[in-house]
Amino acid sequence: MAQEISAAEQIATQFKEHSVAEFFKKNMQMLGLTGKIKALTTIVHEYVTNSLDACEEARILPDIEVQIKELGDEYYEITVKDNGPGMTRQTVGKALGQLLAGTKFHRMMQMRGQQGIGAAGATMLAQITTGKATQVITGTGSGKALSLDITVDPKKNEPKLANMVELGKTFQGTIIKAKFKGMKYVNSEQAPLEYLRRTAIANPHAQITLIEPSNQKTVFKRTLKEIPKQPLEMKPHPKGMNVDELITLAKYTDSKTVKTFLKNTFDRMGDKAADEIGKHVSFDMNKDPKQITWDEAEEIIKQFKNINFIAPRTDGLRPIGEDRITKSLTSIVKPEFSSVVTRKPTVYSGGFPFQIEVGIAYGGDAGKGGNTTNEEGVVEKKMEIMRFANRAPLLFDTGGCAITKAVQSIDWKRYNVKDVENAPITVFVNLVSVHIPYTGAGKQAISDEQEIMDELRLALMDSGRRAGAFIAGKKKEMEKKMKKELFFKFIPEIAAALEKITKEDRKKTEKNLEKLVLEKLKLEDESDEAQQIEEEIKEASEKVRKNEREAKKKKKEAEDEEVEE
Repeated sequence: MAQEISAAEQIATQFKEHSVAEFFKKNMQMLGLTGKIKALTTIVHEYVTNSLDACEEARILPDIEVQIKELGDEYYEITVKDNGPGMTRQTVGKALGQLLAGTKFHRMMQMRGQQGIGAAGATMLAQITTGKATQVITGTGSGKALSLDITVDPKKNEPKLANMVELGKTFQGTIIKAKFKGMKYVNSEQAPLEYLRRTAIANPHAQITLIEPSNQKTVFKRTLKEIPKQPLEMKPHPKGMNVDELITLAKYTDSKTVKTFLKNTFDRMGDKAADEIGKHVSFDMNKDPKQITWDEAEEIIKQFKNINFIAPRTDGLRPIGEDRITKSLTSIVKPEFSSVVTRKPTVYSGGFPFQIEVGIAYGGDAGKGGNTTNEEGVVEKKMEIMRFANRAPLLFDTGGCAITKAVQSIDWKRYNVKDVENAPITVFVNLVSVHIPYTGAGKQAISDEQEIMDELRLALMDSGRRAGAFIAGKKKEMEKKMKKELFFKFIPEIAAALEKITKEDRKKTEKNLEKLVLEKLKLEDESDEAQQIEEEIKEASEKVRKNEREAKKKKKEAEDEEVEE
């Protein structure tokens, strides 16, 4: 027995607490900061998304410049400059030198960043790989700008500030300059240039400049001067709640009764819904919510599932918008045709509302590749999948992402794409939510929640149908052209033969035959047009019926909401 106690005490001496910074220092791959190419792009991603979020929250049209200098073999300096609101003396250290600190994680609000890890992780990576601090200049536009060096104390997960001085001039925005080793800059599908190209497509209101190590300068000009409306903070929706989350929320509420707790905490929860829950639970709804037991929470969750709540509020979600996506794709991808669909908001597990946007671009510069040609001299292109979460591009962990799985699950042959792997198509998919269910802290792949997968497939099929109609029409035009060329090729020979038999003028016969061919092709077009009109009438009729159903549903929801209020 004494030996067992001694062994336990020996083990206890090895027991130590670790800070979150120490954990991520040993597991930088979890932040996406691993791999020579991936780490470089991830660093740019972290800085740029922070700049975009800050600018939008301050209602400033973003103007961001990224410069990458090669200092030596696999040794680079990254500088990111923005015109945002800047940071104060009190927050700059925590924002860039303390992991899990920031303005986003605790707010149920649609933003690109979520955890408050990325920028501080980049600061830590700089000191790990070079031993150098991250240099920062920031100013709020009023007062003198601040210059300082930042490192991370991994043991305490605290920022260490040095060389802090006030500059002799005012400045609005932030400039971050950091050095990294073990990186490699290449022009590929996962490089900073491609990341910023996609960022520009999803953020047409931003102007983004990249200066590459070769000094090649690329400017993605803004195509819109309208700043997206600011998202609103939201409450969780009852339909996605589970027992543990309910109990956790109840422990920290200021409400005095279970009824007021439900009304104050959840979206779409009025007096009517709260009273209905009270009728079917075994405890008093005037009970202190902090005293809720597991069994009582299960009763509430059961009633959540039985009640037909109004759909989640949409005012907290800010999709890019069909017109904006179309304009961006037209400006950057330059397709022959594009089809964009924005689904209505819904909710996934956890009570988080989300929305799906899908754009399909065909022809032009759509697709990836284009450097090789086939035997017929036609440029070969492959399908390109552009994945986004709250407008931020996802370039890595492609195979494990719900978006990729959804695209691969579609039968593209139904939409006149015979070989989807080798087609000039760009598929643009943006998931909008107050909380993105990433598969890891690196934020490069989305978890395949069933509700999200269903919405992705519906949006892809809807957009695919429109693109398929265009592709079918283009194929008919090509077939018509081929028929015309084939018939016109033999008309001179036929006219010459008829001249010998009928003694009719050959030129006159050629013109008559050409006229006959054109009339025949026109009749085919009219037949196709009649069929198309019939299909359009059928589709319009169905749309009218659908609108009538939705109008009745909205009327009922409005009546229910009025009763709740």
